[in-house]
Amino acid sequence: MAPTQPAAPEPDSLAEAIAKIAGGFDRLQKSGLNRKAIVILLNDWTGVGKRDIERVLSGLADLPKVYCRPQR
Repeated sequence: MAPTQPAAPEPDSLAEAIAKIAGGFDRLQKSGLNRKAIVILLNDWTGVGKRDIERVLSGLADLPKVYCRPQR
């Protein structure tokens, strides 16, 4: 028997998830570690290239601006 796929998220919950991800990244940046330290730690832990990590971190900050409607 094939595993069932989870239901697609509702648009509101997807927007909330994007906001939480961006908020978590914002808290990480304010944690006392500078961006270079975050990149080095992630590179060491995952083996992912530093350039790729930089791109992902830049994208995380912009997620709500790109994919969520402005709050009214």
